[in-house]
Amino acid sequence: MHSPIQNKTTAPRRNDRALLTGTGFSRRQFLRGTLAGGLGLALGPHLWVRAAQPTYAQGTVFHDRTGDGRRRPGDPGLAGVAVSNGREVALTDEQGRWRLAVDDDATSFFVIKPRGWRTRLSAHNLPRGYYHHQPAGSPQQLYPGIAPTGPLPESIDFGLTPQAESDRFKAIICGDPQPRNAVEVGYLAQTVVPELRGTDAAFGVSLGDIAFDNLHTLEPLSEAFGLIGIPWHNVLGNHDLNFDAPDNRHANETFRRVFGPTWYAFNHGPVHFIVLNNIEWLGSDPQQPQASGNYRGGLGTRQLEFVAQDLKHVPAAQLVVVFLHIPLHRGFDPIPRGLTRDRQELYRLLENRPRTLSFSAHTHWHGHRFIGAEDGWGGAQPHHHLITGTLCGSWFGGAPDERGIPHATMSDGTPRGYLELHFDDQRYSMAGYKSLGRPWEYQMHIDLPPEIPLAQVTQTALTVNVFNGSERSTVRWRCGSGDTWRPLQKVEAADPRFVRLRERDQNLQPPYRGLPQPMANCLHLWRGSLPENLPAGTHLLEVIAEDMFGNTHRGSQPIRVVA
Repeated sequence: MHSPIQNKTTAPRRNDRALLTGTGFSRRQFLRGTLAGGLGLALGPHLWVRAAQPTYAQGTVFHDRTGDGRRRPGDPGLAGVAVSNGREVALTDEQGRWRLAVDDDATSFFVIKPRGWRTRLSAHNLPRGYYHHQPAGSPQQLYPGIAPTGPLPESIDFGLTPQAESDRFKAIICGDPQPRNAVEVGYLAQTVVPELRGTDAAFGVSLGDIAFDNLHTLEPLSEAFGLIGIPWHNVLGNHDLNFDAPDNRHANETFRRVFGPTWYAFNHGPVHFIVLNNIEWLGSDPQQPQASGNYRGGLGTRQLEFVAQDLKHVPAAQLVVVFLHIPLHRGFDPIPRGLTRDRQELYRLLENRPRTLSFSAHTHWHGHRFIGAEDGWGGAQPHHHLITGTLCGSWFGGAPDERGIPHATMSDGTPRGYLELHFDDQRYSMAGYKSLGRPWEYQMHIDLPPEIPLAQVTQTALTVNVFNGSERSTVRWRCGSGDTWRPLQKVEAADPRFVRLRERDQNLQPPYRGLPQPMANCLHLWRGSLPENLPAGTHLLEVIAEDMFGNTHRGSQPIRVVA
């Protein structure tokens, strides 16, 4: 068990050699590195003006003994804690003081939570380790943004409270909640909150599309998820934007008001986490003022500079986990808004590290991707990227259950649900995929007719969808306890069970909706043929699936062969 205090009032330094003058590194060094990297073409004039007439914010990071975020006499400063303005990263000095540039009239400052400490939480368990400096506030938009903050404070102080953080912990990782309205907020509250309340996870993460264009849902959903009882992080998604913003500059105002900065970092236990915003709003269309599709995937130079500066203070051997909304992998969506256009620049920052992992959502299907040389990744080993299944499933499509909540099976046949990510020092694992409302043991579905004519046995395909399976999984089956285990072949095809569900649910009456088109190449599907010598009678078909982490999952289904 790690002690957060270690009998002293200063946190361990993350980098004893880092400069504590000004921004933590000289502006001349920053400009030289920025221009050499090609960023000066886009940002050079702005940076030179700021260099000539810099404006700085300053403050302290302190041991918040009361936990309310207010510094009182006797609350000591904490040395070696990282603070950022979203581009630069500075480490606090011996008294806990920091100093950073104010880049423009909408700069967010935030503390990078060190191991063994926590920031203040809102009443609904949202992290509050940030300060928005936005003197004039947000522009007038359909959904309210940040109120005017007025002049720059003399001191922006961040309080941290000690907490025990073991080398072993877990986190809840969820894809898009994406409710359209209060009814769908209710669907999430009724299904997600009772299942996760009381979890021993250290924190939860929703990977974007917290809303479905209706930003009035952000706060009631956060109130509901706050009942789970753990800190909850939220990634920006393309449906969380202010669509009436003329450009990307003010497209995140409502999200920032509710949740804080759209990119930042934090530590928990021995792991470093980075939350990124890879949504770039291209401006509203006067002909379609509420259109939500005018975006592309990208990080931008300022955010990439933040990642570069942040990682300078993270040991090379430390596990780094990245959260974003649009997937990194190149293969799933050919249109520009379905790709992170500058992912190669992110790869350059990560690929020399031996331990990296990333999560996205956005697609409303679930799958593991291993990013290698064919995608420009230069690391010694492929980068593991997981496109995570969603809490809303297929946007709450499909027939309702007895409570009136749609089953919302996703287009690859995966039920709506989430992941439990386990950490043990620098290792990570996940025991499977958790389907909402189902027992943990439900890790697959087996697709076979319940009754098969004897003459059609050899023409009947056995299909198994292992929800958290990947190319690194093995799946075997047998029919009867005396049978031998046979391997199933991994295929990329549509899940036949989902195809039938979609056909069944296509004529639902409002307020219910049909299901989307089936995914043509489900990433976790296995197939085989029944043996030709299978006699008439009732048999128990069993399946064993072993995943990349060594977990073994079992499924079974009775089948009847009739003469």
